[in-house]
Amino acid sequence: MRIVVTEFISLDGVVQAPGGPEEDTDGGFAHGGWSHPFFDPEVVGGAFDAGLKRAEALLYGRRTYQTMAAAWPERAGDPFADRLNSLRKYVVTDTLGDSELTWQNTVRIPGAGALAKVRELRAAEGGDLAMMGSPTLVRALLGEGLVDELQLVVAPVLLGGGKSIFPADGVKRTWELVSSAMGKTGVQVNVFRPAVGGGAPDA
Repeated sequence: MRIVVTEFISLDGVVQAPGGPEEDTDGGFAHGGWSHPFFDPEVVGGAFDAGLKRAEALLYGRRTYQTMAAAWPERAGDPFADRLNSLRKYVVTDTLGDSELTWQNTVRIPGAGALAKVRELRAAEGGDLAMMGSPTLVRALLGEGLVDELQLVVAPVLLGGGKSIFPADGVKRTWELVSSAMGKTGVQVNVFRPAVGGGAPDA
């Protein structure tokens, strides 16, 4: 399975709370919902739809899982929502119990075993293991060279600080741009894959 990460991201590399004001206020973040003015139904919506069709399962950190689980089950009847709701979801958490995983077809992964489980899933046959949000988990996977594709939805906005998905460990990792599309709002959907020998930390 390929691990494919999709993120709304600002020009200064912030991925925190793109969807709404109460999504994630850690650190006093005050710009929740910043992605909305830049959403392009054709380019951005099309990219999300295509990615979901390729996905065989979804992988989330705890906070993103809770946000998604609160929003999508009630939208049943919409083809995108029905696909999202039907897929298997893996959530990395030490704080949520099994009884709290109310979104259908959810499997809990304890934090201590997360990297080993992701490696196991990645080595299995199947479609994409799709991720969105979950910056702490994505940063850990990028640090370990476990991400096969980054789809960055780049909005033309500076947020002045907030959470990032990128490791800050001083290690160089080389990626290549494989496609780019521009929306009418100025948003860009840029798809990157590790260069040969490049997604993992350079020796």
